[in-house]
Amino acid sequence: MRIAVHTVRLRLARPLRISRSVTTERDAVRLSIAHGGLTGHGEAVSSAYLQLPTDRILRELQALRPALERFPGPEYALAELQRGAAEFKDPAAGVLAAVDAALLDLVGKRAGAPAHQLLGRLAPVSAPTARTIGIEEPARAAVQAARLDAAGFTVLKVKAGSADPAEDLARVRAVAEAAPQARLLLDPNGAWTPPEARRLLPAFAALGVEAVEQPIAPGRPEELAALAEHSPLPIIADEDAVGYEDAVRLAGRVHGVNIKLAKCGGVHQALRIHAALQGSGTELMLGCLAASSLGIAPAVHLADRARWVDLDGHLLLAHDPWQGIGGTDGTVRTPDRAGLGVLPARPGDPTADR
Repeated sequence: MRIAVHTVRLRLARPLRISRSVTTERDAVRLSIAHGGLTGHGEAVSSAYLQLPTDRILRELQALRPALERFPGPEYALAELQRGAAEFKDPAAGVLAAVDAALLDLVGKRAGAPAHQLLGRLAPVSAPTARTIGIEEPARAAVQAARLDAAGFTVLKVKAGSADPAEDLARVRAVAEAAPQARLLLDPNGAWTPPEARRLLPAFAALGVEAVEQPIAPGRPEELAALAEHSPLPIIADEDAVGYEDAVRLAGRVHGVNIKLAKCGGVHQALRIHAALQGSGTELMLGCLAASSLGIAPAVHLADRARWVDLDGHLLLAHDPWQGIGGTDGTVRTPDRAGLGVLPARPGDPTADR
């Protein structure tokens, strides 16, 4: 197998402000694995919060190159990654997710099958995705909500964590009035203290919010579980649910866990988590970082396993270098093509699907 790596800068169409940061751009590192005349692609995006700068992604992919190139084929490499072989112990979860995606893409192309079929689903997968509205003035948030409602979005996720919680309440109220039929999710990104959360959750429930992600700071899963026990809203762990062990620890103690492939290590780790949650009363949310359609596609192939789907990272971009998973009408879909099914947005890309 032959390995190639290419980095592009992804710019957001508008700055996304959350409680701890403002995102305007990030790097996307594309991993391409070629074998037998076909090429599989995966993507890792830089993230300060996940301690995954671009140079670390490039360094870890370079370290993986000799092992990947020694494998006799992608099927063998993918099986070894799934079983946690020594070659795959050290890289960051976001890097492993990109390797997992590229191998899955290539194996699917070699089999002539979409990735979701390789993952146990015969029928194509589609799901309504949430669309994120950042920390904005209520009037601007209302304009965004009305536009998204008109485009077909039925789930809106509103960021919270303003210095004055009254601003968050006003923002959610404005969104609810502008898109009265939409399901509302709330995400403070851990901005509240437990007493603040206990005080604020009933007010957001009264505004029609369906569920709230990570209301309190991560690192205190016992407090998150205690909050969930008496919450008027379902509590979804995000920053406190990084990988498999975290999800198992919280199973049955919170209402949901937000699995991002860049956090947990890829599609097959997400499937492990999904299996571990079965029967616990804790349901799956599929989330993402801002990324291209290539980076979001692997999670779309899992979307029917989740109660909540938040796969809008490609929709936040000023320009998406890949295409194929939809989403502009509020629904993400698996393409009717082998592998991940995405294609370069620019015809003639030298790494285009072969």
